[in-house]
Order: sequence, then structure tokens, then C-alpha cells
Amino acid sequence: MNQLNALKKFTTIVADTSDIESIRKYKPEDATTNPSLILKAVNIKSNQHFIDKAVKYAKQKGGSYRKKIINASDKILVDLGTEILKYVPGYISSEVDARLSFDKEKCILRAKKIINMYEEQGISRKRVLIKLASTWESIKAAEELKKENIFCNLTLLFSFAQARACAEAKIFLISPFVGRIYDWYFSQKELFSSFLKEDPGVLSVSKIFHYYKKHNYKTIIMGASFRNIKQILDLAGCDRLTISPIFLEELESSTEIVERKLIPSNIFFQTPVSFSEEEFRWEHNQDAMAVQKLSEGIRDFGKDQLSLEKIFYKKI
Repeated sequence: MNQLNALKKFTTIVADTSDIESIRKYKPEDATTNPSLILKAVNIKSNQHFIDKAVKYAKQKGGSYRKKIINASDKILVDLGTEILKYVPGYISSEVDARLSFDKEKCILRAKKIINMYEEQGISRKRVLIKLASTWESIKAAEELKKENIFCNLTLLFSFAQARACAEAKIFLISPFVGRIYDWYFSQKELFSSFLKEDPGVLSVSKIFHYYKKHNYKTIIMGASFRNIKQILDLAGCDRLTISPIFLEELESSTEIVERKLIPSNIFFQTPVSFSEEEFRWEHNQDAMAVQKLSEGIRDFGKDQLSLEKIFYKKI
């Protein structure tokens, strides 16, 4: 048995790509996208028809020039997601514009719009996860959206404070970024060389996993953003892992033994008192890595969103 199939015994595998061919090949349960992956997908010549369809949709909807650009961007997000859902039995994660990450009400409105667009194409909201950055405002938006059966994937998660706030808000799923946590500590290696004996990204997800399980939180933990195969295998047993095609291929081509590393607790503890907003902001602020990587991630996704919009600027 290859490592990919062995890993599937312990963990639900999610494809971290918008590449249809990779999804068809590796047969993941779910798939995730983000502005970077959408931008990469639309730059493939064979996907040009998605751009043309989005432009046509935006012109038909009308409104201001800015409104047309937003509608075209949302349309291509939903159309790619709809196409991906033909090849996965589970969820597609579709991301709200990262520039809205600090506005709860705008996140809610955009999430509802995206869900409505999926439903117009015959896709049940039960198969779509709305991706939001793990800011306080977005966590609260996801908490509200859940009341309307719109479930969210809280991404760009780096601190334990973010994970705890998501669990207390009963968020459906979180995506802690293993590789980006590792990147930050590696860049600070002169200060943290002893810490790097154990992978800090793996340690972060392991801590969240054991905390959630011992307090019986139902929020799904999906490790994301990997830099090497070892990080993936060290999290065997995590609820889900979202993996890029390059590592899916590497796992499929190896027959080395896969051992389960994360095992849920069967002893439960009393649920802690919920975070206040002030407590959340202070605890998150105490983690320099998380503060830097969250803001950096939001900026980078915002830049990719703008690059996507520039494609439409020329056509609308």
C-alpha cells in the first residue's frame, strides 16, 4: 500500500489546489482554494472559458464598474468550485476577499452572496465551506453564518488564541498553517535554533488537536501549508490534511510505513470559560509569529485578489 492510501486510513485527505487534473488523479475527499490558487488556475490557457463566462455574467448583472469587477471575481470563484465538486464527494472551500477580514458585516454579506451563487447552479450549501481569515471579526461572522447553515473554514490560523476562539464559537473547521509557522521560526533560527529540533508548525497543530479532543470540541482541525512530507506524516491522525499535488504525488509513490501520530483523548475535561474579545486580542498579540504571519497572509491574499481583478479590468 502506498503512503497516500495508508494516510487515508487515519486522516481525511483534502486537495490544496484548483487544478482539476490533479483532483481527478488523487481522488481527495474535499478540495480547498484560495486567491493564489484561483489566480494560478485562471492563468492556465485551458481555463480561459471561465474568465469569458465571468465577464459575460458581470456585464449581464450590470451596476457600477467596481460592482462588475466584484461580480466577475465571485463568479469565477464559484464556477471553479462547481467544476471541482464534480470530482470530490465532499466539500469545496471558497474564500471571501481577504480585504474584508476586519469587517464582520461585509464578510457575512459576501459569504451569503457566494452561497446564493452556488445554489443558483444547483450546489447545496451543505457542500460549500466559506473560507475566512482567522481575525476576531471573521470568527464572529462565521458564528453568525452558522445560524443560517452556512459553514466556514477559518484559515490563516497561527496562534493558539485563534484556535481557542474558533472552538468556542463552534466554527465548523479550522486550517492551521504548518509550513508558514515553520518558515517564521526558521527565519529566526539564530534566536530559536534549539526550538527547531522539533517542527514548530507540527507542534502547534498537535497542541490544538489534543486541546480540542480533551475538551470535546467538535470543530474540525485541518492541517495546511506543508513544506515537506515529514510534516504531513507527523500529523497522521489529524482530522483532515489539505495537501498540494506535489506532495500527493510523493505520498503516492512511496510505500514506506505510515504510523498514526495523533490519537484523540478518551478522557474529557470541563469546557473552559469563553474568551472575551479583549482576552483574545491580548493572547494573540503575545505571539509575535502569529501576528506577523496573519497580517502578512491577509496582505498576500489581498494582492492576489487584486491581480485577479486586474485580469477583469482589461475585459470589462
